[in-house]
Amino acid sequence: MSSLIGWFNELINYKGEHESDRPLIFIVGAIIVFGLIMLSSASSVIAYSAHQDSYYFFKHQLFGLFLGLAAAWFFSRVDYQVWRKYALWMLIASIGLLLLVFIPGLAGAWGTSRSWINVFGFSLQPSEFVKITFLLYLAAWLEGRKKQLAEASRHIRSFVVVLGVIALLMILQPDMGTLTIIALTSLVVYFIGGGNLKHIIGLMLLGLVTLIIMVNIYPYQANRFKCMIDPSYSPKEYCYQVNQSLIAVGSGGFWGRGLGASRQKFLYLPQAQNDAIFPIISEETGCIFSIGLILLYLMLFYRGFLIAKRAPDDFGKILAIGIVSWIVIQTLINIGGMVNIMPLTGVPLPMVSYGGSAMLVALASIGILINISKQTRGN
Repeated sequence: MSSLIGWFNELINYKGEHESDRPLIFIVGAIIVFGLIMLSSASSVIAYSAHQDSYYFFKHQLFGLFLGLAAAWFFSRVDYQVWRKYALWMLIASIGLLLLVFIPGLAGAWGTSRSWINVFGFSLQPSEFVKITFLLYLAAWLEGRKKQLAEASRHIRSFVVVLGVIALLMILQPDMGTLTIIALTSLVVYFIGGGNLKHIIGLMLLGLVTLIIMVNIYPYQANRFKCMIDPSYSPKEYCYQVNQSLIAVGSGGFWGRGLGASRQKFLYLPQAQNDAIFPIISEETGCIFSIGLILLYLMLFYRGFLIAKRAPDDFGKILAIGIVSWIVIQTLINIGGMVNIMPLTGVPLPMVSYGGSAMLVALASIGILINISKQTRGN
């Protein structure tokens, strides 16, 4: 017990700490508060219909938020450099969780994806944890090989192998949305970490080939591309969610119908509490607040960029830019799918959509980012 206490004290006590990045905390707080308000409205009808409680999803989100804030506090207190030593083991543990979704009795299905596990009445999405553990692994791996990456192709092999294992497990679920986020974030991190541009182009081509194969293996993926090109292709079946989403966004206009006045949330728009919450935001609060929310995410990226620029080492630099890149990439993929400028993926809007696993991991990552900001150099 004493050794465990000593290890914890070692984690949270380090030198070189100064005040954390307050604008970052304010931006994250604004996104969360706005998200809770909109979730309460967007989920009220489906919550009452399914659980006879209009605040069912809102209450559950508060529990996820509590866990997320506790995780954010813990990781903001722990020296981020400690995670360099445990990055590989954390990645192995999260990959182990990914394997659990294939075990009967534990696995839980959601739509066309089998990406959840059910334990003691709680649902857990392992792929959310891979986002941060793979990022920690990449940051540690790239820091130790920065000089060699631009010269020798052999150093990319372990990167490709690990990404390939994760991609295979995601494809088997299938969860193409999360895989896309992890793959794009990995390319950004690999580039920032000193990767060769030729390698990055090669990986992008490999990803394109994988996408083509996926479209041919899973017909519903092909239908999503067809809906993006022509929403009238199958308006009552495959393109139903896209069309209802566009109706919600368009009917909101500049100022919106008013908070709580959405019509699409009355069981017209599927998953209004989850990945389709942005159309409800647009319908109720209009273009001005929708753009304001997007600007908050972009400001979050900017603060993360500044933190990365002033980080005391390459590990912190790569980790900081990776965290904010992941959040913004996921945001753009979610909103892009809802306004039909890219195929639907089913990924949640970070820190806004309903989902305890997503909230927990996002806020834990923000906690790491806050800790890096405490150790930055300069003003």
